[in-house]
Order: sequence, then structure tokens, then C-alpha cells
Amino acid sequence: MSIGKKIILGIVGLILAITLVVVGLGAKVYFDVRGSADQTYESVKRKNPAKREQAVDLEEQDSFSVLLLGIDTGDLGRTEQGRSDTMMVATVNPKDKKTTIVSIARDTYVPIVGHGTDDKINHAYAFGGAAMSMDTVESYLDIPIDHYVAINMKGLKELVDAVGGVEVSNSGEFTQSGYTFKHGLNTLDGDRALAFSRMRKEDPRGDYGRQERQRAIVVGVVKKLLSMDGITKYQEVLEAMESNVTTDMHFADMKKIALNYRDAFTNVKTEQMQGEGFMQDNISYQRVSEDELKRVQDILKGELDL
Repeated sequence: MSIGKKIILGIVGLILAITLVVVGLGAKVYFDVRGSADQTYESVKRKNPAKREQAVDLEEQDSFSVLLLGIDTGDLGRTEQGRSDTMMVATVNPKDKKTTIVSIARDTYVPIVGHGTDDKINHAYAFGGAAMSMDTVESYLDIPIDHYVAINMKGLKELVDAVGGVEVSNSGEFTQSGYTFKHGLNTLDGDRALAFSRMRKEDPRGDYGRQERQRAIVVGVVKKLLSMDGITKYQEVLEAMESNVTTDMHFADMKKIALNYRDAFTNVKTEQMQGEGFMQDNISYQRVSEDELKRVQDILKGELDL
């Protein structure tokens, strides 16, 4: 796969830097952050608007959702459109001071909205970019998808290095890409983080084990970004994201989130949507049961106050 480029880190990285501005660290920081935010902005033209009668009001601290996409390009010479090999939905609830991240297996078999086919959910990005991914996930989970953040493989590596590495817990020793990861706590730099998040063939849980490791990296980056050490490295964080992250959030939106939502990022809960493997036309897919889908939908709807 390509890595847990997953990343609420994209949001949190910019938000933390913006918070520096909010608390008064000067004009240089402000223009650094605004310039980086402008470079990451990329609008989406969706065929199906978000499932909301009224848009999210960040001033009123409405809960909102973000589709987090890890794209398998940007490293190892890959420059094509790519697929979203990592897909997570994050809900941010400032009233409960909680962020919930749900992982969706990349092989999950779903209707691809706007393409007229049923396929692996990660193919939506290859067919129609962030817009089709947002429409497809929104339809599947029956919740509004308000924004997206996409980060490529190179971005994950540079972001982990920018915050000075992350610490993760590993459930079983394994070797991947020339690196050995011991049982227990491991400190990862960018290259090790990529290798840690790639392994699945030796894991008896397969792709679900990999997704768990990806979430661990996300949480590790968030913790670093929220620490004083992360804040002092804001320039490195911005440089890592400028050419590797895209989002449909404007600088003004990020600034409001920095003011009104920061506490929600200090309490991150994770969920895994579980499926069962099946073969069709010699291709492996994951099918999620109706009960499991409803379980996840209910969690997300609760966090969004729907």
C-alpha cells in the first residue's frame, strides 16, 4: 500500500501552526502559514453536494467530517493519479472534545457514485479524484462528508521527519523493507514509518493489521503536533505539506478550526470497519455486513449530532 498518509495530520499540522498566529507569535508566522494553506487548497466539484440542509457553521462550532485519503503516489518515482490506498473518515466534535477516526478497508465493495459500477472503494479516487471519493463514501456511510484532506507517500515520510519522529506500539515483531520492528514501543523516522505502515502479508490480520498500524502513525503525529516540540517545528511541518497535501479547506476555515476546535484533537478515538473477504472474477474484495455498516454509521452520525 502506500502508507498511512492518512492524515488528520494534514489538518492538525496547519491548524497548530495557525494556532501560533492566534496566540500572537507574529507576522512572519502568519504569512508562512497562510502561504502554505494557499498552496494546499484544491477545490472539488461534486456531482452530489454534502448531505446537509445547511452548511457547517464553524463559528457556531458545528461538528464536521473530513475524508482522509492516503494516495499511492509521490514516492518511488510514482507521479500518476493513483488510488486512495488509505481511506479514513474523521468526525470532529468540539462539544464532546473528541475526534473519531474510522478506517475503511481499501478493497471494500461498494457502488462507485458517478461511475455506474460496483468496485473497490479505493478506485473512486482513480476514477474521479477527491470529488468521487467524497460522493462514494458519503453515499455508503449515509453521512455528510464536509471536507477532504489527501496526502501522498512522500508527504507522510516528510511529515513524520518534520515532527522529529513518532512512537508507536507494535503487537508483534516483523521485518519490512530492511527494517525490523520489535514487539512493543518503536520510534519511527519517516522511512521507518512508511515501512511500518506497508506490511500486511506477514500479518495474520492482513490489511486490517496494516490499517491499525496506519492509525497508530496518525495518532503519533497528532500527539507530536500538539506538543511544544511539534509547535517549534512548524516550518518543517509546513514545508512537508506544501507539495504533498491537498484539501478543500480555505485558510479562513482552518483559522476558525484553530480557534474553536483545537481541544477536539487532543482526544482521538479510532474505529475499524470490519468486512469479510470474497472473490469475484478472480479479484479479492471485502464485503461489510449490514449490521457492521449500521454500527459504523450510528457511531459517525452520533458524533455529527445527526
